[in-house]
Amino acid sequence: MIKTFLAGALGLALMSGTALADTTLKLVEVITSPARTETLKGLVAKFEQANPGTKVEITSLPWGEAFEKFATMYSAGDTPDVMEMPDTWVALYAKNGALESLEPYLAKWQYTSGLNDRALQFGRSTDGKTAYMLPYGFYMQAMFYNKKLFKDAGIAEPPKTLPEFLDASRKLKAIGKAGYCQRGGRGGLNDWTIFSNAVSGNNTFFKDDGTSTFADPDKVKGLAFLIDYYKEGLSPKDSINWAFNEQVAGFYSGTCAMLNQDPDALIAIDEKMKPEDYGVVPIPKGEAGKAFPVIGFAGWSMFANSSNKEASWKLIEALESPEPNVEWNKRTGALPVHKSAEKDPFYAADKFKGWFAELSDPNTVPTSLPSYLEEFAFFKDSMVVSTGQQALLGEISAEDLGKQWADYLTPAQQKFKSAQ
Repeated sequence: MIKTFLAGALGLALMSGTALADTTLKLVEVITSPARTETLKGLVAKFEQANPGTKVEITSLPWGEAFEKFATMYSAGDTPDVMEMPDTWVALYAKNGALESLEPYLAKWQYTSGLNDRALQFGRSTDGKTAYMLPYGFYMQAMFYNKKLFKDAGIAEPPKTLPEFLDASRKLKAIGKAGYCQRGGRGGLNDWTIFSNAVSGNNTFFKDDGTSTFADPDKVKGLAFLIDYYKEGLSPKDSINWAFNEQVAGFYSGTCAMLNQDPDALIAIDEKMKPEDYGVVPIPKGEAGKAFPVIGFAGWSMFANSSNKEASWKLIEALESPEPNVEWNKRTGALPVHKSAEKDPFYAADKFKGWFAELSDPNTVPTSLPSYLEEFAFFKDSMVVSTGQQALLGEISAEDLGKQWADYLTPAQQKFKSAQ
């Protein structure tokens, strides 16, 4: 009887131990596409196989609605263990205490020393010392152009300057094609930033006292360049609402002949176009002889209220180690964060030459947006969209647009400076 009881008790204990060992991690991805999601599922499946008893639930939010949808989830207390974190969101959640510091984990990780310098710099961008996110890749913009449409319009070579960009756009309009795949919807700040900086000849966002430069006459002139471009009909009329997917589709469908995008656009373009039908070149320069392509990044963050932090870090490790990181970035189009990836033959292809040319040109200055500001996520993904569309429609002037943006960003920057 006693032996039977002990055996039963031991069995219950073992069953209980097995149940307790089962772990479910919640993972949210926000920069979504079918190819990215399938790649993520494949990497997660390998993690689950290597960690029996641990399951990962993936929630994929459509990028066009991700900011609002995740903010609603967060407000309701529905937070994940691990999340794909865009550079422009990290300060918002880190400064609210929602994100776990990854520094203790990075201190012990075997691959930390093999990360390139930008990875840790950007991961610690919120306060300059704490990594609340580990970037998985970098996004820098370059100019795609349609070789067939250029030939049809009698354009000998892709534009190197803004006057050449305008001239090419007008020749394309003359044959019934739009010049540039403008991005007036979510993510359009990149376009506004690149053109206002190129026209003004500088990429400063703030003066020493924290005042935003968006209301300065030279930056307003740059905003007006893009407004006038749209009003002249050099970009598609419905591009006022375009976000990433629509903008890229506009290029590979032949609706417009030029596209300013990151390497991740190659995923869809390579599926729809032959390699010989398009090229990638540096962003056109302004009058000062300079161009300022936006460089961004995204990565993985852990939420501070996760009840499975060790397992969550293991998941981040499984996504960020050199081999899976290269596999992920080959499908997402970003540039990997490990120094070892630079030797991979994949990145030696012709289609990457435009980005490497930008990186080697001292007059092309990769520019980071001020995503360290807690208020920046709302500015980029909501305010810029609504006010930018008003300006393109002629409802407000370029001066009004620059003033509204400066009035919002100035106190945010001054608050940030006072806290340092």
